[in-house]
Amino acid sequence: MNAAPTVYRDRKSPRKPYSLWADFVRSSLWTVPGVAILILVLFLSIGKVHLSNAVRQFVGALIYSACIGMPSIVLLTWIGRRFSAAYPRLVVAMEAVALLCTATVGSLVAGVVYQVCRMIPRSEFWPEFRVSYPFAIVISLAVGLVLASLETMRHKLQSATLELRTRQVEQERANKLLAEARLSSLESRIHPHFLFNTLNSIASLIPSDPVRAEATVGKLASLLRFSLNANQTSLVPLEQELKVVRDYLEIESTRFGARLRYQIDVPEALGQVKVPPLALQSLVENSVKHVAAQHSAGATIRIAAREEKGRVSLDVIDDGPGFSLAAVSPDHGLGNLAARLRLLFDDAGQLDVTRSDAKTVVRISLPADI
Repeated sequence: MNAAPTVYRDRKSPRKPYSLWADFVRSSLWTVPGVAILILVLFLSIGKVHLSNAVRQFVGALIYSACIGMPSIVLLTWIGRRFSAAYPRLVVAMEAVALLCTATVGSLVAGVVYQVCRMIPRSEFWPEFRVSYPFAIVISLAVGLVLASLETMRHKLQSATLELRTRQVEQERANKLLAEARLSSLESRIHPHFLFNTLNSIASLIPSDPVRAEATVGKLASLLRFSLNANQTSLVPLEQELKVVRDYLEIESTRFGARLRYQIDVPEALGQVKVPPLALQSLVENSVKHVAAQHSAGATIRIAAREEKGRVSLDVIDDGPGFSLAAVSPDHGLGNLAARLRLLFDDAGQLDVTRSDAKTVVRISLPADI
């Protein structure tokens, strides 16, 4: 149950109708079965479905995915083409409302299809709707918004590439566009790797703690919204970055519970310091993935910041064994961050890893811009 990524049309290269239909068919071919498989895996993991009836449940998930996903593709495509340029901030809310509508109507239509296919008797229509509707809302919003955000990033990178190919300008302008395109390319790789784990956690919370499940959905939506807007600016205030970090850690706390402990020690006076978007979040995500998730005792993560002699240091400290930046792949989150720091600050932006008091300290050092 999901919508395909938003499809945008560039004014300089209008797309023919058959091209839009081709995008619709291509998106449907991988989105509908892909989300059906995701639903089946989630239900198997929380014990809602047994292997003995997995085939029947997959067919049911495929029906729901088709009834919700296909109209979502049409709506999100129309919203993206009509409103993304004029209302770039409002378009995310419009997409969320569209997903809520398609999830509601699609769930009702899926119930009718169930009856036509004799998968449920007529008397079970509303009980089936009440059980499936919360999952339809959660999965439609989470998967639909993240795919829409990733497609938006991809489109912006394509637009920058098109500019480089079609406009013959002076070398200085060409170099600037190239740097922007490279930065967009790096930022387009930043997406929530923990999405499926979060969906699993939300699904398990719905029966036992729906209030916390709703709060987790809100934090996930906030994080996805920030990720969507991150490629529109190279730097953001530190206080915005810290809010994303807190939301991320609260989301991961639904998975790890008491195994994940964290502390944020950042002076309020540094709230307006400009930092690359998702920089601290990348460091914290690295600690969660490679320390908290790998040790039965979990991890304690501390985020600290200080300003000295016109420079700001941002530290993420954990009790992991440490590592070497030289061994980190450029495609890794930390390699991505190091590349962005070089593009934004040249030699003035640094990423370092040290050991202190049996702790691993990963530090971002950059010019203070308060």
